Amino acid sequence: MKKNMFIAIAAFLCIGTANVHAQDKTVSKIIELGKTDNRTMQHVDFLANRIGGRPVGSHSLEDAEKWVAKQFRSWGLEVMVQEVGEINVGFSRGPWFGRMLGEESMSLHFGTPSYTAGTRGPQRGHVLMEPHNRREMNQLKGAMKGAWVLISGVSGFPIDRSTHGDSLRAACIAENEEIAKQNAEIRTYNEQHKDAPKEYIKEKEMPALFYREMVEAGVLGFIQSTQLPMQLCYDRPNCYQMTMETLPTVCDIKLDSEQYDLIKRKVMNRKEVLLEFDIRNHFFEGPVKYHNVIGIMRGTKYPDEYVLAGGHLDAYDGGTGAVDDGQGVSVAMEAARLLAAAGAKPKRSIMFCVWTGEEYGLLGSKYFVQNATVPLQKISNYFNRDGGPTVATSITVPEAMFDDFQQMAKPLADLNPDYPFAVIKREGAPGPRPTKAGGSDHAYFAMNGVPTLSLNLEDKKGYGFNYRDIWHTDQDLYNRVIPEYMDHSSIVTAIMLYGVANLNHLLNRNGLYNN
Repeated sequence: MKKNMFIAIAAFLCIGTANVHAQDKTVSKIIELGKTDNRTMQHVDFLANRIGGRPVGSHSLEDAEKWVAKQFRSWGLEVMVQEVGEINVGFSRGPWFGRMLGEESMSLHFGTPSYTAGTRGPQRGHVLMEPHNRREMNQLKGAMKGAWVLISGVSGFPIDRSTHGDSLRAACIAENEEIAKQNAEIRTYNEQHKDAPKEYIKEKEMPALFYREMVEAGVLGFIQSTQLPMQLCYDRPNCYQMTMETLPTVCDIKLDSEQYDLIKRKVMNRKEVLLEFDIRNHFFEGPVKYHNVIGIMRGTKYPDEYVLAGGHLDAYDGGTGAVDDGQGVSVAMEAARLLAAAGAKPKRSIMFCVWTGEEYGLLGSKYFVQNATVPLQKISNYFNRDGGPTVATSITVPEAMFDDFQQMAKPLADLNPDYPFAVIKREGAPGPRPTKAGGSDHAYFAMNGVPTLSLNLEDKKGYGFNYRDIWHTDQDLYNRVIPEYMDHSSIVTAIMLYGVANLNHLLNRNGLYNN
């Protein structure tokens, strides 16, 4: 009896030792491949430079979804494609050009938000300042035809041409008409009381206050100032309600603030200014569907338990979406490729989640969570990457997870002396579980109590990356991505995923939140 028990224990220990040896061998292979054949930047290059900006409803996003699914399949992963939603009208962007004509001719630095109108070929016209009250509108109505109109405000979003926007403008116009009456009374009073005049009431300002009337009068488009880097977003109030019968008809241009101020000074000094724009924004018949694309490496022991990593595929198209979030998607994809190429056989299933519609309200990750794609209590952790193209150097965890992560991080100790990796024990009492979505695709997981510990990122070598420079701007380009940071982060991500997947238990959620 004792002999049989000894044999059983010895066999168990041998199996355990073999498993540890296999894991160590896999980790060594991940590191070797990650250092000698890292393809993270190839993924970024394809997404940013071969496909480009990827707003919901674009051919570009459709192409990117197909490409990601193809890559996952080529690496031997199962692929899940989730239809998250659809939009009535598709949008695609071609080249855009603009210039000021005359003695001080110059090329114009500008852009347009997604889902706004282009020109009908090159359009040339004079420039007017927008009217701020009914009297000015009546004075300029005849001159509006064929004009570019400078409007107030600084924004990367287009004019709100929804019924809600119309009601806000109507209320402002009505208020200003009442102010005009009061100012007329003040004027009469001041003529009679010159020794103690009353102050006039300032009119309310709203960009494109007479929007509908100016469109009906035949303006070519509206020009609004924007600061650099140039933020270019999308027509949030209208894009989902838009049909081919209700497309926008006039351009909504965001112009470099310095050029805007120059043109404005000329117009205010009553100098004639001619501008020419050629903007190739195109619409196509929908519905256009958009999808999550998820690669799955099925677990050998706990196939119905999961560890997740991901980023969002959709991106604004003023730039090419290289950073936000091409780099996040590419790191997750390369982690998948490295694990597959190293022959990884994780105990727990690993899901590489490429989300859709993050910029339109976390649509893809919300769908995944709310439709119970997998049981949320069976997710050990979701690693989200949606920040800068900086390097993974640490992770901060609750005390209950500290020993596990310390063990998992051991292979990272000697990975690269430039980027020593640290596991940091979270200090202080845990905060409450979040109740509102926001930020990025981790949000709906966190709201439902799923651990969403992410790797801490740093610009370790001081390359001067500033996330605000690329956030939804025309500077979100491939040359803003930092290759050595990307390569290292993909290795770290792969090893962390593999470590969590190979634990004999789900991560302990004690102390994650205080409720």
